[in-house]
Amino acid sequence: MSNAAPSLHRQLFIWLLMPQVVLWLAAALFTYKLAEHYTNAAIDASLSQTSRTLARQVKPLDNGLFIDFPRAAQDILEADPSDRVLYTVSMPPGQFILGNRNLPALPPGAKPVYGEPYFYDGTLAAADTAASDADDQANAVGKKSAGKSSAVRLRVAALLLRYGTTDSPGQSMLVQVARSSTNREALAGQILLDTVLPLSALMALMTMIVWGGVRTGLKPLALLQRQVEGRAANDLTPIKIDAAPPEVRSLALAMNSLLLEVNHNVVAQKRFISDAAHQLRTPLAGLKSQTELALLDAKDPALQARLQLVHSSATRSAHLVNQLLSLARAEPESASQQARQRFDLSRMAREITTEMVPRALAAGVDLGFESIDMNVSKPVRGFESLLREALVNLIDNAIRYAGPGASVTVRVYAQTTQTAQILLEVEDNGPGLPAGELEHVFERFVRATHDGTGCGLGLAIVREIVERHAGRVRLLPVLPHGALARIELPAVDQG
Repeated sequence: MSNAAPSLHRQLFIWLLMPQVVLWLAAALFTYKLAEHYTNAAIDASLSQTSRTLARQVKPLDNGLFIDFPRAAQDILEADPSDRVLYTVSMPPGQFILGNRNLPALPPGAKPVYGEPYFYDGTLAAADTAASDADDQANAVGKKSAGKSSAVRLRVAALLLRYGTTDSPGQSMLVQVARSSTNREALAGQILLDTVLPLSALMALMTMIVWGGVRTGLKPLALLQRQVEGRAANDLTPIKIDAAPPEVRSLALAMNSLLLEVNHNVVAQKRFISDAAHQLRTPLAGLKSQTELALLDAKDPALQARLQLVHSSATRSAHLVNQLLSLARAEPESASQQARQRFDLSRMAREITTEMVPRALAAGVDLGFESIDMNVSKPVRGFESLLREALVNLIDNAIRYAGPGASVTVRVYAQTTQTAQILLEVEDNGPGLPAGELEHVFERFVRATHDGTGCGLGLAIVREIVERHAGRVRLLPVLPHGALARIELPAVDQG
Protein backbone atom coordinates (compact mmCIF):
# COMPACT_ATOMS: atom_id res chain seq x y z
CA MET A 1 0.00 0.00 0.00
CA SER A 2 1.38 3.38 -1.00
CA ASN A 3 2.34 5.84 1.76
CA ALA A 4 2.43 8.82 -0.60
CA ALA A 5 1.04 12.05 0.79
CA PRO A 6 -2.25 13.28 -0.68
CA SER A 7 -2.26 15.85 -3.44
CA LEU A 8 -1.43 19.39 -2.36
CA HIS A 9 -4.24 20.66 -4.60
CA ARG A 10 -6.70 18.39 -2.80
CA GLN A 11 -5.50 19.32 0.69
CA LEU A 12 -5.71 23.05 0.05
CA PHE A 13 -9.09 22.68 -1.63
CA ILE A 14 -10.52 20.66 1.28
CA TRP A 15 -9.18 23.01 3.94
CA LEU A 16 -10.55 26.03 2.08
CA LEU A 17 -13.88 24.31 1.44
CA MET A 18 -14.49 23.12 5.01
CA PRO A 19 -15.05 26.64 6.44
CA GLN A 20 -17.52 27.31 3.64
CA VAL A 21 -19.49 24.17 4.51
CA VAL A 22 -19.51 25.08 8.20
CA LEU A 23 -20.63 28.63 7.41
CA TRP A 24 -23.30 27.28 5.06
CA LEU A 25 -24.69 24.98 7.76
CA ALA A 26 -24.52 27.75 10.36
CA ALA A 27 -26.29 30.15 7.99
CA ALA A 28 -29.00 27.57 7.29
CA LEU A 29 -29.56 26.95 11.01
CA PHE A 30 -29.55 30.66 11.81
CA THR A 31 -31.98 31.35 8.96
CA TYR A 32 -34.36 28.65 10.17
CA LYS A 33 -34.26 29.91 13.76
CA LEU A 34 -34.76 33.48 12.60
CA ALA A 35 -37.70 32.47 10.41
CA GLU A 36 -39.17 30.48 13.29
CA HIS A 37 -38.77 33.47 15.59
CA TYR A 38 -40.61 35.84 13.29
CA THR A 39 -43.37 33.38 12.45
CA ASN A 40 -43.84 32.76 16.17
CA ALA A 41 -44.00 36.50 16.73
CA ALA A 42 -46.66 36.86 14.04
CA ILE A 43 -48.69 33.91 15.39
CA ASP A 44 -48.29 35.12 18.98
CA ALA A 45 -49.63 38.52 18.03
CA SER A 46 -52.62 36.90 16.36
CA LEU A 47 -53.25 34.59 19.33
CA SER A 48 -52.92 37.50 21.75
CA GLN A 49 -55.52 39.52 19.88
CA THR A 50 -57.85 36.51 19.57
CA SER A 51 -57.58 35.69 23.28
CA ARG A 52 -58.41 39.28 24.26
CA THR A 53 -61.32 39.34 21.85
CA LEU A 54 -62.64 36.05 23.24
CA ALA A 55 -62.20 37.30 26.81
CA ARG A 56 -64.40 40.31 26.03
CA GLN A 57 -67.21 37.94 25.03
CA VAL A 58 -67.39 36.55 28.59
CA LYS A 59 -68.91 39.04 31.04
CA PRO A 60 -69.40 38.45 34.77
CA LEU A 61 -72.89 38.76 36.26
CA ASP A 62 -74.09 38.69 39.84
CA ASN A 63 -75.24 35.12 39.46
CA GLY A 64 -72.63 33.83 36.94
CA LEU A 65 -71.08 34.61 33.56
CA PHE A 66 -72.73 35.91 30.43
CA ILE A 67 -71.20 34.34 27.28
CA ASP A 68 -71.81 36.36 24.13
CA PHE A 69 -70.23 34.03 21.53
CA PRO A 70 -72.45 33.82 18.46
CA ARG A 71 -72.21 31.10 15.81
CA ALA A 72 -70.75 33.56 13.32
CA ALA A 73 -67.76 34.14 15.58
CA GLN A 74 -67.17 30.40 15.86
CA ASP A 75 -67.29 30.05 12.09
CA ILE A 76 -64.64 32.76 11.73
CA LEU A 77 -62.29 30.97 14.17
CA GLU A 78 -62.76 27.62 12.46
CA ALA A 79 -62.93 28.82 8.85
CA ASP A 80 -59.57 27.26 7.84
CA PRO A 81 -59.59 23.49 8.49
CA SER A 82 -55.81 23.27 8.01
CA ASP A 83 -55.16 26.02 10.58
CA ARG A 84 -57.96 25.74 13.13
CA VAL A 85 -58.10 27.99 16.14
CA LEU A 86 -58.94 26.04 19.30
CA TYR A 87 -60.02 27.83 22.44
CA THR A 88 -60.93 27.13 26.03
CA VAL A 89 -62.41 29.34 28.74
CA SER A 90 -62.08 28.02 32.26
CA MET A 91 -61.92 29.13 35.83
CA PRO A 92 -58.87 27.94 37.70
CA PRO A 93 -58.22 25.44 39.14
CA GLY A 94 -59.89 23.63 36.22
CA GLN A 95 -63.57 24.53 36.02
CA PHE A 96 -64.35 24.21 32.27
CA ILE A 97 -66.71 26.82 30.84
CA LEU A 98 -66.39 26.94 27.07
CA GLY A 99 -64.45 25.49 24.08
CA ASN A 100 -62.20 22.42 23.83
CA ARG A 101 -61.60 20.92 27.25
CA ASN A 102 -58.52 18.94 25.98
CA LEU A 103 -56.17 21.84 25.22
CA PRO A 104 -52.75 21.37 26.83
CA ALA A 105 -52.56 22.91 30.26
CA LEU A 106 -50.04 25.47 31.36
CA PRO A 107 -46.58 23.92 31.73
CA PRO A 108 -45.41 23.18 35.27
CA GLY A 109 -43.82 26.18 36.88
CA ALA A 110 -45.56 28.67 34.58
CA LYS A 111 -46.42 31.95 36.29
CA PRO A 112 -48.65 33.98 33.97
CA VAL A 113 -49.22 37.64 34.76
CA TYR A 114 -52.75 38.90 34.95
CA GLY A 115 -53.77 40.68 31.79
CA GLU A 116 -50.65 39.61 29.81
CA PRO A 117 -50.72 36.63 27.40
CA TYR A 118 -48.42 33.74 28.26
CA PHE A 119 -47.21 31.74 25.24
CA TYR A 120 -46.09 28.10 25.21
CA ASP A 121 -45.95 25.06 22.93
CA GLY A 122 -47.99 21.93 23.51
CA THR A 123 -49.24 18.74 21.93
CA LEU A 124 -52.82 17.66 21.42
CA ALA A 125 -53.86 14.12 20.52
CA ALA A 126 -55.68 14.23 17.20
CA ALA A 127 -58.55 12.18 18.59
CA ASP A 128 -59.08 14.84 21.24
CA THR A 129 -59.91 17.42 18.62
CA ALA A 130 -63.10 15.45 17.95
CA ALA A 131 -64.23 16.27 21.45
CA SER A 132 -64.56 19.97 20.74
CA ASP A 133 -67.78 21.26 22.33
CA ALA A 134 -68.03 24.25 20.06
CA ASP A 135 -70.33 22.76 17.44
CA ASP A 136 -70.79 19.88 15.00
CA GLN A 137 -68.59 21.49 12.38
CA ALA A 138 -65.69 21.56 14.85
CA ASN A 139 -66.28 17.88 15.57
CA ALA A 140 -66.16 17.02 11.85
CA VAL A 141 -62.92 18.90 11.36
CA GLY A 142 -61.41 17.23 14.41
CA LYS A 143 -62.25 13.78 13.04
CA LYS A 144 -60.58 14.67 9.76
CA SER A 145 -57.45 15.74 11.60
CA ALA A 146 -57.50 12.60 13.73
CA GLY A 147 -57.36 10.45 10.66
CA LYS A 148 -54.20 12.15 9.49
CA SER A 149 -51.95 12.20 12.52
CA SER A 150 -51.64 10.81 16.00
CA ALA A 151 -50.74 14.18 17.52
CA VAL A 152 -50.97 17.86 16.67
CA ARG A 153 -48.38 20.38 17.78
CA LEU A 154 -49.91 23.63 19.00
CA ARG A 155 -48.88 27.14 19.81
CA VAL A 156 -50.94 28.28 22.79
CA ALA A 157 -51.65 31.73 24.28
CA ALA A 158 -53.00 31.74 27.85
CA LEU A 159 -54.60 34.96 29.13
CA LEU A 160 -55.33 35.10 32.86
CA LEU A 161 -57.94 37.70 33.82
CA ARG A 162 -59.29 38.82 37.18
CA TYR A 163 -62.96 39.60 37.69
CA GLY A 164 -65.33 39.65 40.59
CA THR A 165 -68.83 40.46 41.82
CA THR A 166 -70.20 41.62 45.11
CA ASP A 167 -70.98 38.01 45.99
CA SER A 168 -67.67 36.46 44.87
CA PRO A 169 -64.86 38.97 44.56
CA GLY A 170 -61.38 38.05 43.35
CA GLN A 171 -62.34 35.43 40.79
CA SER A 172 -59.92 34.45 37.96
CA MET A 173 -60.69 33.41 34.40
CA LEU A 174 -58.25 31.65 32.04
CA VAL A 175 -58.68 32.09 28.32
CA GLN A 176 -56.56 29.76 26.15
CA VAL A 177 -56.34 30.09 22.38
CA ALA A 178 -54.27 27.63 20.33
CA ARG A 179 -53.27 27.25 16.70
CA SER A 180 -51.58 24.36 14.93
CA SER A 181 -47.82 24.68 14.39
CA THR A 182 -48.10 23.10 10.92
CA ASN A 183 -48.45 26.37 9.04
CA ARG A 184 -45.79 27.98 11.17
CA GLU A 185 -43.30 25.20 10.40
CA ALA A 186 -44.26 25.23 6.73
CA LEU A 187 -43.67 28.98 6.57
CA ALA A 188 -40.31 28.67 8.35
CA GLY A 189 -39.34 25.81 6.00
CA GLN A 190 -40.30 27.87 2.96
CA ILE A 191 -38.25 30.81 4.20
CA LEU A 192 -35.33 28.42 4.82
CA LEU A 193 -35.69 26.95 1.33
CA ASP A 194 -35.85 30.38 -0.30
CA THR A 195 -32.70 31.37 1.59
CA VAL A 196 -30.69 28.14 1.27
CA LEU A 197 -31.08 27.81 -2.50
CA PRO A 198 -29.30 31.14 -3.24
CA LEU A 199 -26.74 30.29 -0.54
CA SER A 200 -26.10 26.92 -2.20
CA ALA A 201 -25.66 28.55 -5.60
CA LEU A 202 -23.30 31.07 -4.03
CA MET A 203 -21.37 28.28 -2.34
CA ALA A 204 -21.04 26.38 -5.62
CA LEU A 205 -19.72 29.56 -7.26
CA MET A 206 -17.28 30.11 -4.39
CA THR A 207 -16.15 26.48 -4.68
CA MET A 208 -15.29 26.97 -8.33
CA ILE A 209 -13.50 30.22 -7.51
CA VAL A 210 -11.54 28.50 -4.72
CA TRP A 211 -10.58 25.62 -7.03
CA GLY A 212 -9.45 28.06 -9.68
CA GLY A 213 -7.53 30.03 -7.07
CA VAL A 214 -5.79 26.91 -5.79
CA ARG A 215 -4.78 25.87 -9.31
CA THR A 216 -3.58 29.38 -10.12
CA GLY A 217 -1.71 29.67 -6.84
CA LEU A 218 0.07 26.35 -7.37
CA LYS A 219 0.81 27.01 -11.04
CA PRO A 220 4.46 27.94 -10.29
CA LEU A 221 4.90 24.46 -8.81
CA ALA A 222 3.54 22.93 -12.02
CA LEU A 223 5.97 25.07 -14.06
CA LEU A 224 8.81 23.97 -11.81
CA GLN A 225 7.74 20.35 -12.24
CA ARG A 226 7.73 20.67 -16.04
CA GLN A 227 11.20 22.23 -15.96
CA VAL A 228 12.56 19.34 -13.92
CA GLU A 229 10.74 16.57 -15.81
CA GLY A 230 11.51 17.93 -19.26
CA ARG A 231 15.28 18.00 -18.95
CA ALA A 232 17.83 15.33 -19.71
CA ALA A 233 19.43 13.32 -16.95
CA ASN A 234 22.80 15.02 -17.50
CA ASP A 235 21.36 18.54 -17.73
CA LEU A 236 22.49 20.28 -14.54
CA THR A 237 21.73 23.85 -15.61
CA PRO A 238 19.95 26.02 -12.96
CA ILE A 239 16.17 26.07 -12.85
CA LYS A 240 14.57 29.30 -14.07
CA ILE A 241 12.86 31.08 -11.17
CA ASP A 242 11.96 34.41 -12.76
CA ALA A 243 8.81 35.97 -11.26
CA ALA A 244 8.33 33.00 -8.93
CA PRO A 245 6.60 33.55 -5.55
CA PRO A 246 8.81 33.45 -2.45
CA GLU A 247 7.79 29.90 -1.44
CA VAL A 248 8.56 28.45 -4.85
CA ARG A 249 11.65 30.63 -5.19
CA SER A 250 13.07 29.19 -1.97
CA LEU A 251 12.50 25.63 -3.22
CA ALA A 252 14.01 26.43 -6.63
CA LEU A 253 17.03 28.14 -5.03
CA ALA A 254 17.62 25.08 -2.85
CA MET A 255 17.42 22.81 -5.91
CA ASN A 256 19.72 25.12 -7.88
CA SER A 257 22.25 24.99 -5.03
CA LEU A 258 22.11 21.20 -5.10
CA LEU A 259 22.44 21.13 -8.90
CA LEU A 260 25.40 23.52 -8.68
CA GLU A 261 27.20 21.27 -6.20
CA VAL A 262 26.49 18.17 -8.29
CA ASN A 263 27.66 20.00 -11.42
CA HIS A 264 30.91 21.00 -9.70
CA ASN A 265 31.57 17.41 -8.73
CA VAL A 266 30.75 16.11 -12.21
CA VAL A 267 32.90 18.77 -13.88
CA ALA A 268 35.78 17.94 -11.54
CA GLN A 269 35.52 14.25 -12.39
CA LYS A 270 35.34 14.94 -16.12
CA ARG A 271 38.26 17.33 -15.90
CA PHE A 272 40.26 14.66 -14.12
CA ILE A 273 39.42 12.11 -16.82
CA SER A 274 40.29 14.58 -19.57
CA ASP A 275 43.57 15.57 -17.92
CA ALA A 276 44.48 11.96 -17.30
CA ALA A 277 43.72 11.05 -20.90
CA HIS A 278 45.91 13.93 -22.12
CA GLN A 279 48.72 12.82 -19.86
CA LEU A 280 48.43 9.21 -21.04
CA ARG A 281 48.52 9.95 -24.76
CA THR A 282 52.25 10.69 -24.92
CA PRO A 283 53.53 7.68 -22.95
CA LEU A 284 51.11 5.36 -24.75
CA ALA A 285 52.25 6.67 -28.11
CA GLY A 286 55.88 6.17 -27.03
CA LEU A 287 55.10 2.65 -25.79
CA LYS A 288 53.42 1.80 -29.06
CA SER A 289 56.40 3.09 -31.09
CA GLN A 290 58.92 1.25 -28.94
CA THR A 291 57.04 -2.06 -29.24
CA GLU A 292 56.92 -1.65 -33.02
CA LEU A 293 60.70 -1.13 -33.07
CA ALA A 294 61.23 -4.04 -30.72
CA LEU A 295 59.12 -6.28 -32.98
CA LEU A 296 61.40 -5.44 -35.88
CA ASP A 297 64.54 -6.35 -33.94
CA ALA A 298 63.23 -9.40 -32.07
CA LYS A 299 64.14 -12.79 -33.56
CA ASP A 300 62.81 -15.09 -30.88
CA PRO A 301 59.20 -16.17 -31.73
CA ALA A 302 58.20 -16.29 -28.04
CA LEU A 303 59.53 -12.78 -27.51
CA GLN A 304 57.75 -11.56 -30.64
CA ALA A 305 54.48 -13.01 -29.32
CA ARG A 306 54.90 -11.21 -26.00
CA LEU A 307 55.82 -7.96 -27.75
CA GLN A 308 52.77 -8.31 -30.00
CA LEU A 309 50.52 -8.60 -26.92
CA VAL A 310 52.13 -5.47 -25.46
CA HIS A 311 51.65 -3.66 -28.79
CA SER A 312 47.97 -4.70 -28.95
CA SER A 313 47.38 -3.53 -25.37
CA ALA A 314 49.11 -0.20 -26.11
CA THR A 315 47.02 0.24 -29.24
CA ARG A 316 43.79 -0.51 -27.35
CA SER A 317 44.77 1.86 -24.53
CA ALA A 318 45.61 4.63 -27.01
CA HIS A 319 42.23 4.13 -28.68
CA LEU A 320 40.50 4.27 -25.31
CA VAL A 321 42.31 7.51 -24.41
CA ASN A 322 41.31 9.08 -27.72
CA GLN A 323 37.68 8.02 -27.17
CA LEU A 324 37.69 9.48 -23.67
CA LEU A 325 38.95 12.77 -25.04
CA SER A 326 36.25 12.71 -27.70
CA LEU A 327 33.63 12.02 -25.04
CA ALA A 328 34.95 14.92 -22.95
CA ARG A 329 34.62 17.25 -25.96
CA ALA A 330 31.04 16.06 -26.49
CA GLU A 331 29.94 16.83 -22.93
CA PRO A 332 27.59 19.84 -22.48
CA GLU A 333 30.21 21.87 -20.61
CA SER A 334 32.72 21.56 -23.44
CA ALA A 335 30.13 21.91 -26.19
CA SER A 336 28.75 25.11 -24.67
CA GLN A 337 32.15 26.76 -25.09
CA GLN A 338 32.15 26.14 -28.84
CA ALA A 339 30.37 28.23 -31.44
CA ARG A 340 27.41 26.77 -33.32
CA GLN A 341 27.53 27.31 -37.04
CA ARG A 342 25.47 26.46 -40.10
CA PHE A 343 27.08 23.93 -42.45
CA ASP A 344 26.23 21.42 -45.17
CA LEU A 345 25.93 17.96 -43.66
CA SER A 346 26.01 16.26 -47.07
CA ARG A 347 29.35 17.88 -47.96
CA MET A 348 30.83 16.97 -44.57
CA ALA A 349 29.68 13.32 -44.87
CA ARG A 350 31.15 13.04 -48.39
CA GLU A 351 34.51 14.40 -47.20
CA ILE A 352 34.70 12.05 -44.21
CA THR A 353 33.73 9.05 -46.35
CA THR A 354 36.54 9.90 -48.77
CA GLU A 355 39.00 10.19 -45.88
CA MET A 356 37.93 6.80 -44.49
CA VAL A 357 38.30 4.89 -47.80
CA PRO A 358 41.94 3.86 -47.15
CA ARG A 359 40.93 2.52 -43.72
CA ALA A 360 38.08 0.53 -45.34
CA LEU A 361 40.30 -0.87 -48.10
CA ALA A 362 42.84 -2.02 -45.53
CA ALA A 363 40.04 -3.92 -43.75
CA GLY A 364 38.66 -5.39 -46.99
CA VAL A 365 35.41 -3.36 -46.81
CA ASP A 366 33.70 -1.57 -49.71
CA LEU A 367 32.91 1.95 -48.44
CA GLY A 368 30.73 4.30 -50.51
CA PHE A 369 28.68 7.49 -50.26
CA GLU A 370 25.13 7.92 -51.48
CA SER A 371 23.12 11.16 -51.53
CA ILE A 372 19.63 11.77 -52.82
CA ASP A 373 19.37 15.05 -54.74
CA MET A 374 23.12 15.51 -55.06
CA ASN A 375 22.81 19.15 -56.12
CA VAL A 376 20.75 20.15 -53.06
CA SER A 377 22.61 20.96 -49.84
CA LYS A 378 21.47 19.58 -46.51
CA PRO A 379 22.10 22.40 -43.99
CA VAL A 380 22.11 21.89 -40.22
CA ARG A 381 23.23 24.13 -37.35
CA GLY A 382 25.58 22.90 -34.68
CA PHE A 383 29.16 21.94 -33.94
CA GLU A 384 30.74 20.61 -37.13
CA SER A 385 33.76 19.17 -35.34
CA LEU A 386 31.56 17.13 -33.02
CA LEU A 387 29.35 15.83 -35.82
CA ARG A 388 32.48 14.86 -37.76
CA GLU A 389 33.59 12.89 -34.70
CA ALA A 390 30.19 11.16 -34.50
CA LEU A 391 30.22 10.15 -38.17
CA VAL A 392 33.83 8.92 -37.95
CA ASN A 393 32.82 6.70 -35.01
CA LEU A 394 29.86 5.25 -36.92
CA ILE A 395 31.91 4.50 -40.03
CA ASP A 396 34.76 3.08 -37.92
CA ASN A 397 32.33 0.80 -36.06
CA ALA A 398 30.79 -0.39 -39.33
CA ILE A 399 34.22 -1.14 -40.88
CA ARG A 400 35.46 -2.79 -37.68
CA TYR A 401 32.52 -5.15 -37.14
CA ALA A 402 31.08 -5.70 -40.64
CA GLY A 403 34.05 -7.88 -41.53
CA PRO A 404 36.09 -8.40 -44.71
CA GLY A 405 34.05 -8.55 -47.91
CA ALA A 406 31.21 -6.44 -46.48
CA SER A 407 29.99 -3.14 -47.90
CA VAL A 408 29.30 0.06 -45.95
CA THR A 409 27.17 2.86 -47.37
CA VAL A 410 26.94 6.41 -46.02
CA ARG A 411 23.94 8.45 -47.13
CA VAL A 412 22.38 11.85 -46.37
CA TYR A 413 18.86 12.91 -47.29
CA ALA A 414 16.07 15.18 -46.16
CA GLN A 415 12.77 14.00 -44.73
CA THR A 416 9.70 16.14 -44.13
CA THR A 417 7.09 14.80 -41.70
CA GLN A 418 5.73 17.12 -39.02
CA THR A 419 9.12 18.88 -38.95
CA ALA A 420 11.91 19.04 -41.50
CA GLN A 421 14.78 16.69 -40.66
CA ILE A 422 18.10 15.72 -42.14
CA LEU A 423 18.90 12.02 -41.92
CA LEU A 424 22.49 10.74 -41.84
CA GLU A 425 22.79 6.96 -42.19
CA VAL A 426 25.61 4.43 -42.09
CA GLU A 427 24.47 1.01 -43.35
CA ASP A 428 26.43 -2.23 -43.54
CA ASN A 429 25.58 -5.78 -44.60
CA GLY A 430 27.64 -7.45 -41.91
CA PRO A 431 26.36 -9.92 -39.30
CA GLY A 432 24.39 -7.25 -37.49
CA LEU A 433 23.30 -7.31 -33.85
CA PRO A 434 20.60 -9.14 -31.87
CA ALA A 435 17.42 -7.11 -31.44
CA GLY A 436 17.92 -6.93 -27.67
CA GLU A 437 21.33 -5.27 -28.08
CA LEU A 438 20.32 -2.48 -30.49
CA GLU A 439 19.60 0.03 -27.71
CA HIS A 440 21.94 -1.37 -25.10
CA VAL A 441 25.09 -0.73 -27.17
CA PHE A 442 24.65 3.05 -26.81
CA GLU A 443 25.60 2.80 -23.13
CA ARG A 444 29.17 3.54 -22.10
CA PHE A 445 31.70 0.69 -22.06
CA VAL A 446 29.20 -1.76 -23.53
CA ARG A 447 30.47 -3.90 -26.42
CA ALA A 448 28.25 -6.15 -28.48
CA THR A 449 31.26 -8.35 -29.32
CA HIS A 450 34.69 -8.83 -27.85
CA ASP A 451 36.37 -9.05 -31.25
CA GLY A 452 38.57 -6.15 -32.36
CA THR A 453 40.11 -3.36 -30.33
CA GLY A 454 36.97 -1.41 -29.45
CA CYS A 455 36.44 -0.03 -25.96
CA GLY A 456 32.64 0.41 -25.87
CA LEU A 457 32.64 4.21 -26.09
CA GLY A 458 32.11 4.89 -29.80
CA LEU A 459 28.28 4.74 -29.87
CA ALA A 460 28.05 6.44 -26.46
CA ILE A 461 30.02 9.36 -27.93
CA VAL A 462 27.72 9.42 -30.97
CA ARG A 463 24.58 9.60 -28.80
CA GLU A 464 26.08 12.32 -26.60
CA ILE A 465 26.92 14.44 -29.64
CA VAL A 466 23.56 13.93 -31.33
CA GLU A 467 21.65 14.85 -28.16
CA ARG A 468 23.68 18.07 -27.97
CA HIS A 469 22.15 18.92 -31.38
CA ALA A 470 18.54 18.16 -30.31
CA GLY A 471 18.57 15.06 -32.49
CA ARG A 472 18.16 11.33 -32.13
CA VAL A 473 20.30 8.33 -33.04
CA ARG A 474 19.02 4.78 -33.52
CA LEU A 475 20.46 1.44 -34.53
CA LEU A 476 18.10 -0.55 -36.76
CA PRO A 477 18.32 -4.07 -38.17
CA VAL A 478 18.72 -4.63 -41.93
CA LEU A 479 17.24 -7.62 -43.73
CA PRO A 480 18.50 -10.23 -44.38
CA HIS A 481 21.45 -9.20 -42.21
CA GLY A 482 23.33 -6.07 -41.29
CA ALA A 483 22.80 -2.91 -39.27
CA LEU A 484 21.73 0.65 -40.01
CA ALA A 485 22.83 3.54 -37.77
CA ARG A 486 20.54 6.55 -38.34
CA ILE A 487 21.08 10.08 -37.03
CA GLU A 488 18.10 12.47 -37.22
CA LEU A 489 18.91 16.18 -36.97
CA PRO A 490 16.61 19.22 -37.28
CA ALA A 491 17.09 21.04 -40.57
CA VAL A 492 17.50 24.81 -40.95
CA ASP A 493 16.34 27.14 -43.69
CA GLN A 494 18.61 27.35 -46.67
CA GLY A 495 18.09 31.07 -47.04
